[in-house]
Amino acid sequence: MSSEGLHAPRERLSRETLSLHHAIVSIMEELEAVDWYRQRADDCEDAALREILLHNMREEMEHACMALEWLRRNNPDWAEYMQTYLFTEAPITEVEEEDMGRAPGSNGGGGDGGSAPAGGAGRGGFTIGAISDNGEG
Repeated sequence: MSSEGLHAPRERLSRETLSLHHAIVSIMEELEAVDWYRQRADDCEDAALREILLHNMREEMEHACMALEWLRRNNPDWAEYMQTYLFTEAPITEVEEEDMGRAPGSNGGGGDGGSAPAGGAGRGGFTIGAISDNGEG
């Protein structure tokens, strides 16, 4: 899997970046396993085996959540986004629009009709949606 590899020389990466990489790749692998077990369970005709596969799927969910919690505890950016988006009841795009400082339903005048990712222009950072950095692009 290409995500396992580093995209920069290891010696140029900080310990923090390497730890974040390990966590992110682990989460990706756990989520992939969840998907595999779910598909196998759906395809399985034996009820007992289906229950085992679903049990295994839930174990992988637990592992993914543990690594997500590690990200939250160890990286303030992850913590901020999790605080904003997780365990909310409003429609997700409305949460984003509110977080970005826009009225729900407006596109912020970005021209492409899309909304910037969380942490983009509303937080004073770079955004890909309108390819800008602090509104200067």
